[in-house]
Amino acid sequence: MRVLFNSRAKHDYLSDALTLLSGWTREGEQIRRTLVIDDTQHAALTERVKVVADALHLRPEISRRADSTQIRVGHGSSEPLTEGEVLLAARIEDAYRAVTES
Repeated sequence: MRVLFNSRAKHDYLSDALTLLSGWTREGEQIRRTLVIDDTQHAALTERVKVVADALHLRPEISRRADSTQIRVGHGSSEPLTEGEVLLAARIEDAYRAVTES
């Protein structure tokens, strides 16, 4: 059986999912996370994120600043945030834990 979501229910679902992703902030139709990691961890994280992003056909923005890495997911235009983008953020959290626990 398929469940159909209207746009309001979909928005509520994504908002609920985002509340489970600690550290992520929403800016319009983008979500952002800043991680304090070193250069080696940044390189490892970037590789892991690339694999997942390619599988989801998404392109997050990842930039290195001094001692932190900033990640943005979403279009930033009037296009709404998608389930895939929220899923990517969750997978980025998994990758972050993996590279910082080593």
